[in-house]
Amino acid sequence: MSAPTNPITPAGYAAMKARYDHLLGKERPEIVEILSWAAGNGDRSENGDYLYGRKRMREIDRELAYLARRMKAARVIEPGEQPDKNRAFFGATVTLADEDDNEKVVTLVGDDEQDAGIGRIGWSSPLARALKGASVGDLRSVRLPGGDKEWEVIAIDYA
Repeated sequence: MSAPTNPITPAGYAAMKARYDHLLGKERPEIVEILSWAAGNGDRSENGDYLYGRKRMREIDRELAYLARRMKAARVIEPGEQPDKNRAFFGATVTLADEDDNEKVVTLVGDDEQDAGIGRIGWSSPLARALKGASVGDLRSVRLPGGDKEWEVIAIDYA
């Protein structure tokens, strides 16, 4: 069984790599230095710097391992290179309208770079799954906690 792929935009991959490099090259060495200093101060059981440093080191190592797994599984996809720009696929910015003509603009991005507050929705989210392959004028229904909601695709852009 192969590892699942993780679609991601070039910008999303660059941000993930920058976070990994920051943790590995800056934060982790600083914590190692604090730990070695704190360890030299005697009784470790009551040494707050040592206890906090150990806890922070575990958090950093856990995040580094997570980022390494995600980057290994990542498949960088350039949105502008989609062959069919008339349909909504990874990287598309889609303008939607609901039953009350309220418009919403969403961009389909990798799960690691989603931010609903700015309209970037993860590729495996319910709305993104409903929009996959949609064309302008299509109606798509999405099951939400408050009930089903129908959206019409108004525009698709791969800027």
